[in-house]
Amino acid sequence: MFDLVAAKLHGPLLRPGTVYRSSLIERLARDDHRPIVSVAAPAGYGKTTFLAQWAGRNGQAFAWVSVDEADNDPKLLLTYIAEALNAVEPVGERVFEALASPGSSVPGSVVPRLCTAFSSMTSPVVLVLDDVHVLHNSECRAALSVVADHVPGSSRLVLAGRDQPPLRIARLRAEGRILEIGPGDLALTREEAAALLGGAGLALDEEDLAELHRRTEGWPAGLYLAALYLKEGGSLGHAAASFGGEDRLVSEYVESEFLARISRRQREFLTRTAVLERICGPLCETVLDLPGSAATLTGLAQSNLLLVPLDRRGEWYRYHHLFRDMLLAELHRNESELMSSLQRRAAEWYARNGEPEEALEYWMKAGDVAAAAPLIGALAFAAYQRGMVATAERWLRWLDDHAAMEKYPAVAVLAAAISAVTGKAVDADRWAKTAERGADVARLPDGSPSIEPWLALIRALICHDGPEQMRADAELAASTIAAGSFWRATPYPAAGDGAPDGRHGGPRRYVLLRRGRRGPRRGGSHRCLRRARRTFAAGDGQRYVGPGRTVLF
Repeated sequence: MFDLVAAKLHGPLLRPGTVYRSSLIERLARDDHRPIVSVAAPAGYGKTTFLAQWAGRNGQAFAWVSVDEADNDPKLLLTYIAEALNAVEPVGERVFEALASPGSSVPGSVVPRLCTAFSSMTSPVVLVLDDVHVLHNSECRAALSVVADHVPGSSRLVLAGRDQPPLRIARLRAEGRILEIGPGDLALTREEAAALLGGAGLALDEEDLAELHRRTEGWPAGLYLAALYLKEGGSLGHAAASFGGEDRLVSEYVESEFLARISRRQREFLTRTAVLERICGPLCETVLDLPGSAATLTGLAQSNLLLVPLDRRGEWYRYHHLFRDMLLAELHRNESELMSSLQRRAAEWYARNGEPEEALEYWMKAGDVAAAAPLIGALAFAAYQRGMVATAERWLRWLDDHAAMEKYPAVAVLAAAISAVTGKAVDADRWAKTAERGADVARLPDGSPSIEPWLALIRALICHDGPEQMRADAELAASTIAAGSFWRATPYPAAGDGAPDGRHGGPRRYVLLRRGRRGPRRGGSHRCLRRARRTFAAGDGQRYVGPGRTVLF
């Protein structure tokens, strides 16, 4: 469960006809004393292709992570980074232990361990993080800023995206530690433009080439789309006017020229499969409900540089980001009613093929609450146990925004538990009250006879009513929750079979308190903590795990 997407750990394969950016790669070699490289430019400037060329010609080990929206979970993002580095040189089990622990702090444990491992690497490595502009999670951005301070000698950290990377740019500039590559650097020279057009099967005389290059300002995507247009019989004047680097004009071309000139089957294939983050033949056939879609994909892959291969077997692809945005806009304009059904079919395909997390993401995009809610209930706690707290919270927020949560009390109580153990007492209380309102219709996935043991556990974690009530709630949860419940396996509450002590009459598992990062929210929590310390000091306890953690007795 929660397997990493292997394709994200490899740079894209270079396609025939790709223009080699020798001058840029030579510049990187000249400035190799700068440990940080920023590659920031709008879509269509060939950032990823340029970096893939560098990786293929550099002779140095490359660790690659293609970042996407799902990586706005610090544990998930840093797991990908750790796996990428580990493929070059082992980073050590302590890094992965911290990443997998739901209770480990990202800034306090995960980032320091990962940075120590990175800075201690003996083999030079270039760590590439592509598409970092999609990261909006503050913990993710802060983590990358710290990683940038621990690049070992002879190694480099490369951050590529549409905006400036989330680093302390001014300080890095002042220290001479960053090499910045922008749109002006990535724009094609006239010679490179001629090579691109030639690779697309188009030859222009010097005057026409100069005019097209001047109007496009060397924008690679504009030049390539202009080549497609000219090959289809379009005029040079119109091409030069339409591909000058403005997304709006290029979008108009995609709508009125490119899609109008290809067959209806190809047009429907392109626009409808644009709902997919990654595409392969069997997935396309299911989503389009159209036999032969795999052959259509193969044909497009052989003829279109806007389709990016993701593996060496020629099975998985993605659209160039700019092209996909335009195809989605076209689908939304002309067939918006199809989007949810296409996304549902994608979800069904992933579910049948053993990838429930991908299925859940597509059901959420389709707005299918009835299909998404059971999967959120099944996956959220597992995500929390793997340390992916932000992912679990994102799923739960989505369901809260799209459904009356009283209909899903088992999910609500799960959300309450995750909120409680991550120090969000107010949220935990709200979720628990929601679960109580729907208790009569609850179906518990762990086999517990009712929702009451779960609610008792939440009350014990929140500890609103003092230590005695907490003890009573913990005893109720321990005695009535299902024997095989996943609650008994999670460290919050961390459960261990205690020997009968003569007073409680048998094994007991108690959770006394969970404190958040900002400390207890109420005076009762302070009293619980003091009581726990006294209990432990007197020998009437099994374990106390310090401030900011769970107290057990």
